[in-house]
Amino acid sequence: MAWMTYISNWFEQDDWYEGLQRANMSQVRQVGLLAAGCQPWNKDVCAANGDRFAYCATLAIYIYQLDHRYNEFKLHAIMSEHKKTITAISWCPHNPDLFASGSTDNLVIIWNVAEQKVIAKLNNTKGIPASLSWCWNADDAVAFISHRGPLFIWTISGPDSGVTVHKEAHSFLSDICIFRWHTQKKGKVVFGHIDGSLSIFQPGNKNQKHVLRPESLEGTDEEDPVTALEWDPLSVDYLLVANLHYGIRLVDSESLYCITTFNFPSAAASVQCLAWVPSAPGMFVTGDSQVGVLRIWNVSRTTPIENFKLKKTGFHCLHVLNSPPQKKFSLQSPTKNHYTSSTSEAVPSPTLTQNQAFSLPPGHAVCCFMDGGVGLYDMGARKWDFLRDLGHVETIFDCKFKPDDPNILATASFDGTIKVWDINTLTAVYTSPGNEGVIYSISWAPGGLNCIAGATSRNGAFIWDVRKGKIIQRFNEHGKDGIFCIAWSHKDSKRIATCSGDGFCIIRTVDNKVLHKYKHPAAVYGCDWSQNNKDMIATGCEDKNVRVYYVATSSDQPLKIFNGHTAKVFHVKWSPLREGVLCSGSDDGSIRIWDYTQDACINILSGHTAPVRGLMWNTEIPYLLVSGSWDYTIKVWDTREGTCLDTVYDHGADVYGLTCHPSRPFTMASCSRDSTVRLWSLTPLITPLQINILVDRTWEEVIGNTDNVIEQGTPPLLCGKVSRDIKQEIEKHTGDPRAKKLRWFSECLSPPGGSDNLWNLVAVIKGQDDSLLPQNYCKGIMHLKHLIKFRTSEAQELTTVKMSKFGGGIGVPTKEERLKEAAEIHLRLGQIQRYCELMVELGEWDKALSIAPGVSVKYWKKLMQRRADQLIQEDKDDVIPYCIAVGDVKKLVNFFMSKGQLKEALLVAQAACEGSIQTLHISTPKGASCTDEIYKEDYNELLHKVTKDLAEWYFQDGRAVLAACCHLAVDDIELAMAYLIRGNELELAVSVGTVLGESAAPATHYALELLARKCMMISTCFPSVGYSICFIYVMFFPFHENRNLAADLLLMTPDNELHLVKLCAFYPGCTEEINDLHEKCKLPTVEECMKLAETAHADGNVFETVKYYLLSQEPEKALPVGIAFIKKSISNANWTVNTIFPVLDLLSYIRTEKLLLHTCTEARNELLILCGYIGALLAIQRQYQSIVPALYEYTSQLLKRRKVSVPLKIEHLSEELDAWRACTQSDNRSSEEASYTPPSDSQRMVYATLVKRLKEEPLKGIIGPDYVTGSNLPSHSDIHISCFTGVKIQGPVFFLEDGKSTISLNDALMWAKVNPFSPLGTGIRLNPF
Repeated sequence: MAWMTYISNWFEQDDWYEGLQRANMSQVRQVGLLAAGCQPWNKDVCAANGDRFAYCATLAIYIYQLDHRYNEFKLHAIMSEHKKTITAISWCPHNPDLFASGSTDNLVIIWNVAEQKVIAKLNNTKGIPASLSWCWNADDAVAFISHRGPLFIWTISGPDSGVTVHKEAHSFLSDICIFRWHTQKKGKVVFGHIDGSLSIFQPGNKNQKHVLRPESLEGTDEEDPVTALEWDPLSVDYLLVANLHYGIRLVDSESLYCITTFNFPSAAASVQCLAWVPSAPGMFVTGDSQVGVLRIWNVSRTTPIENFKLKKTGFHCLHVLNSPPQKKFSLQSPTKNHYTSSTSEAVPSPTLTQNQAFSLPPGHAVCCFMDGGVGLYDMGARKWDFLRDLGHVETIFDCKFKPDDPNILATASFDGTIKVWDINTLTAVYTSPGNEGVIYSISWAPGGLNCIAGATSRNGAFIWDVRKGKIIQRFNEHGKDGIFCIAWSHKDSKRIATCSGDGFCIIRTVDNKVLHKYKHPAAVYGCDWSQNNKDMIATGCEDKNVRVYYVATSSDQPLKIFNGHTAKVFHVKWSPLREGVLCSGSDDGSIRIWDYTQDACINILSGHTAPVRGLMWNTEIPYLLVSGSWDYTIKVWDTREGTCLDTVYDHGADVYGLTCHPSRPFTMASCSRDSTVRLWSLTPLITPLQINILVDRTWEEVIGNTDNVIEQGTPPLLCGKVSRDIKQEIEKHTGDPRAKKLRWFSECLSPPGGSDNLWNLVAVIKGQDDSLLPQNYCKGIMHLKHLIKFRTSEAQELTTVKMSKFGGGIGVPTKEERLKEAAEIHLRLGQIQRYCELMVELGEWDKALSIAPGVSVKYWKKLMQRRADQLIQEDKDDVIPYCIAVGDVKKLVNFFMSKGQLKEALLVAQAACEGSIQTLHISTPKGASCTDEIYKEDYNELLHKVTKDLAEWYFQDGRAVLAACCHLAVDDIELAMAYLIRGNELELAVSVGTVLGESAAPATHYALELLARKCMMISTCFPSVGYSICFIYVMFFPFHENRNLAADLLLMTPDNELHLVKLCAFYPGCTEEINDLHEKCKLPTVEECMKLAETAHADGNVFETVKYYLLSQEPEKALPVGIAFIKKSISNANWTVNTIFPVLDLLSYIRTEKLLLHTCTEARNELLILCGYIGALLAIQRQYQSIVPALYEYTSQLLKRRKVSVPLKIEHLSEELDAWRACTQSDNRSSEEASYTPPSDSQRMVYATLVKRLKEEPLKGIIGPDYVTGSNLPSHSDIHISCFTGVKIQGPVFFLEDGKSTISLNDALMWAKVNPFSPLGTGIRLNPF
């Protein structure tokens, strides 16, 4: 096992202490990712193999992988090693795990996708590898070429490894656009040139250079580049060629003859890309260069069979998948019956038109567009399976939240566009018109003005009216010099500042009246308006100085000049909470904090290893500052002491922009040269503050005064406007102030991704009036009592809505599209007549007529007459597919589920439950009765099944909050709470559970216990070595405060004595401090506990003996008593986990410094082994499949390497693990699968014995793996290998106490819930909560 190879040394050495100071779990959590778009400048930038496809942004390769359970493609990895533009990628035809990439810095890389790592690099290639392809005739060779050759072949491994030059492929007369190896003829290769010609090389044949130019170019110097080139998979000689203007030809590479020239419907159409369809011989698809039209062709016809307009922007490249996705869910559909009888129903043959005879079998095309859009189009179903629309394709220099909406984020890029995103759905809602050149900086207009000011590299500045979709003002005072920063004053909406390479910072009004031109001795890179004084502005200059100007005077001289940086100052930011305090980031790698009132630098933050770019003050914690740098990192600082609290490594290139919204102050967005925008939650940095709110502490322990909070050592308190507004509203509120307090603070502190939706559902369950629900409620997961009502209303709105004069932004549907959407909703709601009328309005009469009998025969006749009249007037006959409405709800729901359309299935099931869909009563056998009540019961069961599937889909996607919303929507409070806990959303679970009350109580109490464990992990000092483990929030809160928080949390639970005992047992301190805690928890003093322990020991009461020894001055005395009891118990053949777990669990809370005493070595080792083994059994019970093997291996290694005497044998553990694997495999696999081996009888017996030992889980829904937010988000540069699996960790990482071993946070959470001790076998407790 990879884990044991990696970790086995740790079981024998004691120098792990050295890592304790480094051991920290990153506190800043990634909660969202806006992936980059596909670059539009190089040719071979998308590829596919098996169940994966990839595309290139400028600096990174995005790998999407098919999730077989839901049959959808998900972002699997971001490969980021190239420092300059990627030129091409090629997937290995012989190994789906390998692909190659080249870049403009003369670099070729071979990647292993499965392991997400580089396996070979070729530096300093002779010339840029402009085009690149894996050689079909060799397993480990990649060919690449630049411009006019030569063609280089790199053999990666083996005796012939190295780079060779193709003997003939060189000295071309025209640059090469693209080349392709033949898949069958060894060594045969074709090159396409800029001048429109081809060059063909084949071993043993005469080489053909610059042949087959389009006829129209013969005898001219004009160029018509070859845009696409593909060998016919069914022929050894035929080749499909596309020239940009001439179009497509099928040519014979042997006779050099053009077999077919294909004709386009329009002379204006030009081909950008083409691909053969592997599942349909003779068929190929093309993408137009000007407009996103996908055309389907067959070699036997010169005109396209089908044309699909997919987007307004043109294609860049496409690739058809070899193995299209199959059915999404295995449904209990009737299996094929190979025997027919006289009663079998005949299967009618379809009537096909000439075009339909060529209809494609299911085919999926990876489509990349000129605007960066990437999607997977299902040609058979004519719909997108996946569309990642409008991603930036270049460096994103700036990002800003909309002042009046924390869900809207704007980004500015090198690619010349500003894009506006909805961060809840992570989709683009607007894009700026045209291309403005490089956009360095943006600034929203204050309030709800819906305008953005942008600053460009050469085209001045501008104001874009987002809703109108047009530029309404331009500023050109800086000429052609680059404007590096633009700042719209939020105190005075008429003023805009710009600073430029011309050395000026210009203050002007929005109507272009210049107020000030502040001259600097060099380029000005940054400017920022003070948030406390509307007339104060600061600038950062290339001369290394920070200047402060006062705009209200006529003087153009600065009030203050701050010097101290040793390189240019790039950005400056005023503190929103501390008047007169500002920070500056410099190319010297430092950040300086300046106090205007003291005329001094009050702190220097050092830690970045490259120039600093992004800067962001927190709007609630006055000393919290975040910075981004060219060293690819984001750092979080406590500016009081100058300490770095956390470093984030996830971006794959320079970090430029950082922003947060005041009403969601602990959600941060960042942007980078890696072309991504990432969302982060900073909330874990203030965990104790959150818990103060949960345990209802006084306002003084939640909200503070800025002057007091900036004192060193003061715990974090909220000092911003939002927290004060919440306090003010709660003090005015007449109802339940606790519920409001929990909700409002939860919404403020939680990242986007469903918390608002969750609280709306809680309000519905608690009986809130529907009229008080927010406007956006119907856009999320609705309670099922509202689903039909709101969707009907939505359908009516779609029918009547009028397009605004200026349109509505990106991809706004036409009126026809809106009517179609409305019609589809009406149909799912069982409102057939309304559907028919809308179809008539759309001119789709056949669709209307086919289901009109579902209303009445009379209505159908009337509609037939109207259609006849219409056809006579129009004199035309369209062929439209028929859709027949039947009331078989189960079939309809199963149909949607089979396609993965779970939300549609939910809607239909709910409509059936409400009786909106009329049931088709099938005749039943004699004596049987089938009432509507039975149907309704069936539908309710169906509804809950669909809800559960939808919740699981969200959960597996790392969106636990939305999974909980699904269960709340059907009033399943227990499951909703369980999903929050499994997603480690503990604070949210406690808040919601407290408001929901009794129905959520068991889960709330469990969440409180886990939160208390989180607080218990305080600085644990080891006197012998002097090292300590400190989690970040301890830096904020005093030592004793964490123990009090833990006690307060546990005091909120009923029957809390045992939990309080564990807290007191674990707490390390002097006798006086421990006794204070005992008093708070209503427990005897340590001296009394020793006496009680001795009394219980004399009475033979093991549990009480262990309990009181642990609470005494000598807790180590509990170890031999408890361990002896457990060893004796498991020697009994019929033992169960229930008999020993209470004692074992209690023992595990022994103080760490006592457990690590040399005198306790044997007892410690035995305790670790017993906890490991019982942990493995509990993991089996909870279905924590990913950690079961690791727990067994951990226990076996300890048994093997430590001197112990426990009644467990390594062979027995191995037997149990094999039995578990065999029997759980048999549950999850079909007996028809080739690799399936059924478990043996002995394995079944071993597994049955093991299952008998397990204990019942008290909480519903808690069984199943944990998935935290961001579990599926790949990192860029921060690569960690799991010491459990040996592969790269996807999502959040958890560091073990040596400071270098890592496991996934999901695995760490599951491990800690079943075995509290570290996998390194050190005796340190694990605390990933």
